[in-house]
Amino acid sequence: MRAVKVAVENTAYSFDTDFDYAVPEFLTVKAKPGCRVQVPFGAGNHSRQGMILTAHEIDKNAKIKFLQAVLDEAPLLSDEMLLLVPWMKKHYFCTLFEAVRLLLPVGISYRLKTFYTLAPDFNVDRMQELTSEEQMVMAQFKRGTPLEQSRLLKLSGLPQNSDILEKLCKKKVLRRARNPVRCMRDASAKMIRLCDLSEMPKLTARQQDVYRVLQDVGCASVKEVCYFTGVTQTVLKNMVKQGVCELYEQEVYRTPYSAKDSTKESRQEPIVLSPEQQGAYEHLCSAYDQEKASASLLYGVTGSGKTNVYLRLIDHVLQDGHGVILMVPEISLTPQAVHIFQSRYGSCVAVFHSGLSMGERMDEWKRVKRGEASVVVGTRSAIFAPMENPGLIILDEEQESTYQSESSPRYHTKEVAWFRCRYHKALLLLVSATPCVETYYAAKSGKIGLETLPSRYGSAQLPEVCICDMNEELRSGNTSILSAPLLEALQENFQQKRQAILLLNRRGYNTFAVCHDCGHIMTCPNCSISLTYHAANHRLMCHYCGYSVPAVSECPECHSKHLQYRGAGTQKAEEQLGVLLPQARILRLDTDAAMTRFAYEDKLQQFADGEYDLIVGTQMVAKGLDFENVTVVGVLSADQTLYSDDFRSSERTFDLLTQVVGRAGRGRFRGRAFLQTFTPENPIFSLAAQQDYPRFYEQELPMRQLMLYPPFADLCVIGFVGTDEQQVCRGSQVFLQTLQATASSQYSGLPMRVLNPSPARIYRANGKYRYKLLLKCRNSVPLRQMLADLLKDFAKDRTMSRVTAFADMNPDSIL
Repeated sequence: MRAVKVAVENTAYSFDTDFDYAVPEFLTVKAKPGCRVQVPFGAGNHSRQGMILTAHEIDKNAKIKFLQAVLDEAPLLSDEMLLLVPWMKKHYFCTLFEAVRLLLPVGISYRLKTFYTLAPDFNVDRMQELTSEEQMVMAQFKRGTPLEQSRLLKLSGLPQNSDILEKLCKKKVLRRARNPVRCMRDASAKMIRLCDLSEMPKLTARQQDVYRVLQDVGCASVKEVCYFTGVTQTVLKNMVKQGVCELYEQEVYRTPYSAKDSTKESRQEPIVLSPEQQGAYEHLCSAYDQEKASASLLYGVTGSGKTNVYLRLIDHVLQDGHGVILMVPEISLTPQAVHIFQSRYGSCVAVFHSGLSMGERMDEWKRVKRGEASVVVGTRSAIFAPMENPGLIILDEEQESTYQSESSPRYHTKEVAWFRCRYHKALLLLVSATPCVETYYAAKSGKIGLETLPSRYGSAQLPEVCICDMNEELRSGNTSILSAPLLEALQENFQQKRQAILLLNRRGYNTFAVCHDCGHIMTCPNCSISLTYHAANHRLMCHYCGYSVPAVSECPECHSKHLQYRGAGTQKAEEQLGVLLPQARILRLDTDAAMTRFAYEDKLQQFADGEYDLIVGTQMVAKGLDFENVTVVGVLSADQTLYSDDFRSSERTFDLLTQVVGRAGRGRFRGRAFLQTFTPENPIFSLAAQQDYPRFYEQELPMRQLMLYPPFADLCVIGFVGTDEQQVCRGSQVFLQTLQATASSQYSGLPMRVLNPSPARIYRANGKYRYKLLLKCRNSVPLRQMLADLLKDFAKDRTMSRVTAFADMNPDSIL
């Protein structure tokens, strides 16, 4: 008897596996690996959704459950993706179906909804036995069609938690069924075309206009025909009745671009490479042409033309008949990448990111699946694009933390990309001006290739950098957000009709509120962080859980009237800049100012068109922007990320400062950059000013080796989350004891250092307490197996039922 292994949704990690199901004869043809199915699950045989992973034969007398239905006409997942699912479970400690869900667009997903119909043997005479509420429910079944549970209760005027439907089922008045419903339907357009006629009926003048248009184009949408001929739909309906035309439905794509952009042809404008770029390009082409899995780092200073190098490489790969996946770290960088790629490669470009609507994401996925798009551009979700033959996968700004997921499955895009490259024998290209230390270490040690672009492209020069000592500014009486050198440079810049970019990586107006008398700080009741004051809505807001309260002037603890609002965010910076530079047209760019769908793209276009003189914003203005007229950039608080308790703080600060400095002087005009700091003696600032990544790397590496941090060890964080702080703390201690016992008895050969449990940096978030356990180890198969067993055993411990434990291998930031 034929059977299949199925990944079932909503299973707990502690008992998740690929479950066996027999295939009934009527589903034998349809039940293929990669298709979704409906299966009975658990002691109550409740219907659940699943994905067929593999098929096999079993003894016909085996006592296993049967599939209930196959939900797809054809497999949605390829053989590669079916291999990726169990690989992700083993590497990221997630369930199989959590991995499956990543591979499919949300819109194409099914939800199992409960529907009710009248029981076939129900007799109307029994209505008198029912209560008035039950009769109200029965009155909704006048047409006899099934009704969905929530809609039925709403029509009956009953609360959604009512148990009346269950009672009617027990009385055998109603019958319940769980049916799959697609989250999003395919989009379609009503089309019209001419019929083959032996004899043409007499047509009116307007009908003749329609006939001539359809003769020219063959077929068109009803809207288009009405628009171009000026007729109403009544004219078309009459032509259908006469047998001249026929109507039909045709699937259309919901595109995230304008109609003009989505249909335009590609323009392969020649790219002229410098000798440095040409050498890097040739080496990368050679690596690709070997037709085996390989990885390379393309390192170059900001403005060195890394994009031109990989555009030429993409041309080479496409000519060879393979596809390309390019990923950028943030949605804010996607519009620029899409513009570059659409102008060069036309409609064969597909876009993947969370900013698209559900329908657009589904349709872009279908275009790639059907082979209609050979280039995919997007954020980390683009790595799961269903491309059949990728030859090149590119991670631009590969060091960015956004390439790692913070929720289960906690995957790293770079690792998934390498899995796909090994499967397809493709090239993985990592691109950055400030690569992460682990990547550069791998390149320097020969594990991956290294291509270097040490100078800017053409006549562009690196900007002149001024490190501004804010201690001196305070001593001279300057308490504004701008140092004297930066203010003078901005004034001079505006006189020359140049533009500027200022970075302040804090949203809001004031960053915290403190009582001058008792020292109380206004904090979020759900999170262990201070509330930020937003002037736009005059509220104190939490940037973690969204909690907000109206701004107050009285301390809630001692009722003093001396509550002070301190610290500066982008809103306050915008206000002060308006006072210091009254003639400047200022654009604030942060998530509060760019909340609508195309706000970020529109505002950047306005800046490019010269409608603004200055941008002040958070880190979304720090990377990827390329404006020739920007000649001054400034970092208003360069110390902000430098002194955190994360071992990557120096690396992150160097990265951010280097990228910001690189926004200036990218064209004909020489640029200047200003770094405002209270610790100008820190070598990070001089290294970032010189864009000297190799020297930074040489200084950083010995500290990593001494402290046994990556790249000299892997870090695994075991996180513990729960609403009871004592229980969470106890859970972390119990896990530590079990880990020590298991490691010493069964895995004594594993190299490992374990740090005692401690509260997370933000020890309370969204009302839940968080603890962490840190392991310095080697990410090996035995280690992952040990951790998986420990997590499963912890979940089965009933005394720990209120605590959730998870493992995160090599997270970008420690909890």
